[in-house]
Amino acid sequence: MSTTIEQVSSLERRFTMHIPIAAVESETDTRLKRLARTVKMAGFRPGKVPMKMVASTYGPQVRSEVIQDQVNKSFGDTVDANELRVAGYPRIEPKGDATDPNNFQFTATFEVFPEIKFGAASDLAVERPVVEITEADVDRTIETLRKQRVRYEAKDGASVDGDRLIVDFTGVVDGLAFEGGSAKDFAMVLGERRMLPEFEAAANGLKKGETRVFDLAFPADYFGADVAGKTATFTLTAKDVSAPILPAVDAEFAKAFGVASGELVTLRAEVRSNLELERKRRVFQALRDQVFKALRAQANVEIPKSLIAAEAQRMAQAAAEEMRSRGAKGDSANVSPSTFEPAATERVAMGLIVGELVREQKLQATPEQVRALLNEQAQSYEKPEQVVAWYYQDARRLSEFEAIALEQNVVDYVVSNGKVTDKAVPFTELIGQQAA
Repeated sequence: MSTTIEQVSSLERRFTMHIPIAAVESETDTRLKRLARTVKMAGFRPGKVPMKMVASTYGPQVRSEVIQDQVNKSFGDTVDANELRVAGYPRIEPKGDATDPNNFQFTATFEVFPEIKFGAASDLAVERPVVEITEADVDRTIETLRKQRVRYEAKDGASVDGDRLIVDFTGVVDGLAFEGGSAKDFAMVLGERRMLPEFEAAANGLKKGETRVFDLAFPADYFGADVAGKTATFTLTAKDVSAPILPAVDAEFAKAFGVASGELVTLRAEVRSNLELERKRRVFQALRDQVFKALRAQANVEIPKSLIAAEAQRMAQAAAEEMRSRGAKGDSANVSPSTFEPAATERVAMGLIVGELVREQKLQATPEQVRALLNEQAQSYEKPEQVVAWYYQDARRLSEFEAIALEQNVVDYVVSNGKVTDKAVPFTELIGQQAA
């Protein structure tokens, strides 16, 4: 008997399943007999429990399992026969007005994947950054490496940007202390902008043992709700002031970063090589973001609500776990999925769009592409071959590189077929754009 598929909305479908009662009873009886061979009950040897007792104890559960199995099979058969692409999970309910004495009746309501229509690939426009790595970029990176190995020496003079201070501070609002408003032996480096501007300004110019009292106006959107938008009075004491001492760029410095020969030329070559890899990654990210944005704007797609709800739920759970890992407790770690619905909508939309483009244009990642990406990534490690082997020990570990390879194929497709404008961009600007 053919099944009538009702179109509830553009994406929602519904049909009725008829599960023969006789088939359910027969299969239930078969399973109970099989169970009776091994079931254990007090006072009986295994396999000798009377069928009536087996049926009385396990019958309802087995019957429910049989019905569930029959429903799943009926749903799957109907979906396959009608070539339906189900999105999310179906909602299956007993039919309230069922009058057929020979069948259990259930309604299955579900969504299907939307049909995605793309415009002409030639209409997709992206701007490709063209970036040159300069000697100044290498110098700047080496300076960053120097700062990573900075040490501090005590000084007698007033603090300036770059100095490290060890301070005690106490803050009050309307004469009352507040959570997070005081600390002892707190380390801070002037100029890193990790503290509010008023706090940095008050710490600047302090000498060891000196105390300064100042007012600090908390922003209205400050994360601490108790003090947001209020003004606190702080008492700040410098217990130690130390000046930064950067290492010399010499052979020992080069050896510290893995250059066994200590040659600065070799160090600069390795720094440049790493910057080249970073440039490649950043340019790809910039292109990918533009490609995805262009595809999203062009593709006409309606998104299944069930997929949005599932993704929002997943994102909320991930956020809650992250908050709990940072020490949040109770209700403070509960995040409503509705908060993530806009982001979930875009994430699901892009997944559908990219997935359809990959299927339509045969852009699936190949094993060779995945291996090449992994080899490139592994070169930054001391023993690349061990890194590659570790990833290949578990297929799940490769999923990251498979996703990158697939995205690369999508980007290459749009770049090859769309409108591409090259734009010269300094490396520092490229880094800034990606960090923003």
